[in-house]
Amino acid sequence: MTIEEGQDVLLYVNERKSWILKVEKGKKFHTHKGIVELDEVIGKQFGVELKTSMGLPIKIMPTDYLDHLERLARKTQVIYPKDIAMITLLANVRPGSRVVECGTGSGSLTSYLASHVQPNGTVYTYECREEFQKIARKNLEKMGLLGNVVMKLKDINEGIDEKDVDAIVLDMATPWQVVGIARESLRIGGRLVSFSPTINQVEKTVEEMRSKGFLAVKAIELIMRTYKVKANETRPDMVMVGHTGYIVSGRKG
Repeated sequence: MTIEEGQDVLLYVNERKSWILKVEKGKKFHTHKGIVELDEVIGKQFGVELKTSMGLPIKIMPTDYLDHLERLARKTQVIYPKDIAMITLLANVRPGSRVVECGTGSGSLTSYLASHVQPNGTVYTYECREEFQKIARKNLEKMGLLGNVVMKLKDINEGIDEKDVDAIVLDMATPWQVVGIARESLRIGGRLVSFSPTINQVEKTVEEMRSKGFLAVKAIELIMRTYKVKANETRPDMVMVGHTGYIVSGRKG
């Protein structure tokens, strides 16, 4: 694949150091190890290796969803990718799905949901705070996903405008308060999934879902650890992300 002017590219040094840039004629990128002349990559194939003015080798790679996700502008705590993936699976989000989300935050979960409903599905995302919504809109624009997202500046406690949706995903402090509202907007068999950091929130949410007639209600927690891999020295990393949150899910019966 040939690199063209106006494309986003990933300048990759190693797993700890990389950047996303738009290729423009005459543009220079300054690193701690010298300058990269972006003119040099136009017309070349992805995977080409350049050297900075100080001799640092940099590989030019195409960008993908995960590259952008790691660099989202944020003012809020974002959900970790391990939880985002499971939430999307439990909500049964697929191409063409109509999904309601609350709240938008910085748009990390929104972006993943939007990438899965393409090409003709929609994510309706509710957010109370305008400053968060503005950040999320910019992030979604950068990722090319805004076309599958309808952004709403509204408190979901006041009601959900959409009806017969396939899934509702909650990332809010008091999810149990909107379980009844969510049920009214879900189609039969539609799925409600909630993410919460504390077990007290889980208890209230599960009890409310069961009282409102949701089926197959369950709560899970995902723990992931990474490994240091080196010949004859492979072992779990000394530092890991432990608890991030709990996921509650169920179906409208």
